[in-house]
Amino acid sequence: MPTVSAFYGIVVRMFVNDHPPPHFHARYGEFRGRVSIATGELLDGELPPRAARLVRNWAQLPRAALQANWRRAEQMQPLERIEPLP
Repeated sequence: MPTVSAFYGIVVRMFVNDHPPPHFHARYGEFRGRVSIATGELLDGELPPRAARLVRNWAQLPRAALQANWRRAEQMQPLERIEPLP
């Protein structure tokens, strides 16, 4: 599962050829969650409140890049890195 970004101890990854809805995976320590690209909301899993807020805020900034990576993943193409939160 390629890492597309990392910030404040949060690692954001996407599976190649993953199932809908469009989403990414966020990991923070032992916590893991699947996050909607469209809304930035947690689909399932668990993240601490601060990490969930950071992920939600980050997902708003590169939404078009996340959507483009989702399309690349569907076509089993290499994914591009996305800038982390400052």
